[in-house]
Amino acid sequence: MAKHGLATAICAIALVAGSVACARTPSDPAALVNPFIGTGSGGKITGDVDTFPGAVVPFGMLSWSPTTTSRPEGGDYSYANSRILGFSLTHLSGPGCSAAGEIPILPTVGAIGTQPDKTTAPFEHAHEHATPGEYQVTLAPGTASAIVVKLAASTRTGIGVFHFPATRQANFLFKVSEAQTTSPTSSVRIVGNDALAGAETSGRFCGTARTATLYFVVKFNRPFAAHGTWGESAPKAGSDAATGAHTGAWVSFDANQNRDIDLKVAISYVSVADAWANLKAENPGWDFAAVASQAHAAWDNMLSRITVSGGTHDQQVQFYTALYHSLLHPNVFSDANGDYIGFDDKLHQLAHGQGNQYANFSGWDIYRSEVPLLALLAPHRTGDMITSLLNDAKQGGWLPKWGYDNDYTGVMNGDPADPIIAEAYAFGARNFDAKAALAAMLKGATQTPEPGAWSGTYIERPHLLAYERLGYVPGNASETLEYASADFAIADFAKSLGDTATYRKFLTRAASWKNVFDAKAQFDGFSGFMEARGVDGAFPSGPAFQIGKGAYGQQGFEEGNAIQYTWMVPQDLHGLIQAMGGDKLATARLDRYFEHLNVGPSEPYYWAGNEMCLNDPWIYDYTGAPWKTQGLVHRLITHVYSATPGGEPGNDDLGAMSSWLVWAYLGMYPETPGAPALVLGAPVFPRVSMRLRDGRTVTLAAPNASTQTYVRGVEVNGKTWQNDWLPASLLLGSGHGDSTTHLAFAVGTTPDTAWAASQANAPPSWQP
Repeated sequence: MAKHGLATAICAIALVAGSVACARTPSDPAALVNPFIGTGSGGKITGDVDTFPGAVVPFGMLSWSPTTTSRPEGGDYSYANSRILGFSLTHLSGPGCSAAGEIPILPTVGAIGTQPDKTTAPFEHAHEHATPGEYQVTLAPGTASAIVVKLAASTRTGIGVFHFPATRQANFLFKVSEAQTTSPTSSVRIVGNDALAGAETSGRFCGTARTATLYFVVKFNRPFAAHGTWGESAPKAGSDAATGAHTGAWVSFDANQNRDIDLKVAISYVSVADAWANLKAENPGWDFAAVASQAHAAWDNMLSRITVSGGTHDQQVQFYTALYHSLLHPNVFSDANGDYIGFDDKLHQLAHGQGNQYANFSGWDIYRSEVPLLALLAPHRTGDMITSLLNDAKQGGWLPKWGYDNDYTGVMNGDPADPIIAEAYAFGARNFDAKAALAAMLKGATQTPEPGAWSGTYIERPHLLAYERLGYVPGNASETLEYASADFAIADFAKSLGDTATYRKFLTRAASWKNVFDAKAQFDGFSGFMEARGVDGAFPSGPAFQIGKGAYGQQGFEEGNAIQYTWMVPQDLHGLIQAMGGDKLATARLDRYFEHLNVGPSEPYYWAGNEMCLNDPWIYDYTGAPWKTQGLVHRLITHVYSATPGGEPGNDDLGAMSSWLVWAYLGMYPETPGAPALVLGAPVFPRVSMRLRDGRTVTLAAPNASTQTYVRGVEVNGKTWQNDWLPASLLLGSGHGDSTTHLAFAVGTTPDTAWAASQANAPPSWQP
């Protein structure tokens, strides 16, 4: 497991709910990160969380991490495995589909064998260590063939130090065609006596048709003694090149006297020449310690934008690990010289002012909680990410909903680019063309053609014509709810730009949720549920909750069911609550719903492990029972998250699940996608300091806070604050010299059922 260190500080003993807490402030938050959290399975419902433990920097293009034999989707590493088949150069953190895992590199000792692509090496966790930006493991520990591997990363490059046993044949196997998805073509060639270069084409994310090509280069710190390649036929010693659907190469060294061999690697999605240029720009020397130190410093710079004091050691580990996972994606996609391949498959150059082009936007997953966090902590990078989406739309015609590399995938439903853009703007990212963004959003929401049949061609809003004509998508309640939520994001973004006509039009469309709400539908003693309405306007007969035998969720709902999706009206929760019969009935329904916390798509309870449910624990804030939100969120922190390999409730989904946990620990949450507002829970740490844009600081004091405490009162800058929500402007500032916001929470160990219980103090909803 990762080693953790707390440099410092203020250790105060406090008795909280019968437990002893030691308040400490980390001076090196990266040292608290445990990259092995999420690398295991959380059980039958959760399955593999699919994070990865290897070397990577914030939003890095390259992530050099072990690939274990079961190859979980995206992360490529299972804590339950005991063999490594290589150290691959790209990874995604829990995407839910096979992806990345390109170019596994495996050091070995002795003969190459007849099937080098199948070669693996044993490892043990006792001989494995990971920290942000660096990874270390011993292969075959305790044997005569033991190899110590150390990896470190920069944005587009990596450096490795390999300590072999004394041997005359120390090898490196380059499994060039072994990405997680099928590789239709790949190539590799030996360059002189100390380097290699090649490419692998892969992709086809979640069954889609398109591919992308990753180019790589490798440089050793000394000449190799022998080399060879393989393809469809047996390995061929002395061969300088191989091309085809199944390729690889090896190089061998005499390590009998000098047992240490170093290599550097760089990647590019443009060309081998750009990969060499990336290596020269980022990693010109052979100083492993310097690269690892710079990576660690990059992580400390990002993680220290939120400093926490107090709580338990495990809570600080979970908090900073969740923040770490939230900052892995999207990924830099452009090269050091500004080159990148666009959604039109053509070469482009970064425009003046854009730092990087970004890729891998897990739209449906990240728009609820991750994007507001990124915009708050890294506004300039987030602005570049929005510019990247606009570049995608300009080059490919439409905003992507799940952009993988430079490809539209169409994975999941809804139109998540709209809330992504609106949230980025609302929470502080302003370095993008807002007018162009609104134009792209409006195009996708009004011009996308209705498909006659699915043909693999990307469509931003399938069934748009029916949605506009009927006010809902026939047979698909969840898509209707997603479109309504996206329409609200367009409305609020337009309002912030002064476009009143667009605001009014799309706020009206945001009320389309009412068209799939069946007030007569019944289940479990309650009335009023979302249902998949037919083209003739009829709702289905029978109970609201119906699951077919062996089905993954309920028909008409994406990865879920009517009980779960009924709550998905973040833009108008007050309207939904009234449609259910008012606060008292809605609170009772929530109580029933949360009797189980992580049930999957086919049970009528809460599913903590999927994104459409992430906002639900905060709905008590709207029903006059905010203390129930506070207690429930703390219950989720302690029951479905943990500092273990299986310590998340579902796939990490490129940081989505982790970002929810960050907000939960802070005691606030961006409930309405696109709106500049945060609903409140109860903070877990007694003190928090946030370092934001333009020198802004936000401090949060909650003496004696823990996962057992409830809010009794709030002050903002010394003045009593009665509301159970905060406008984002309190965090971001007005831009008129207000450099600090002080939040103070009074907490106690029993619920205060009166605090913020009035509807006058509840968070806002938006209605036409």
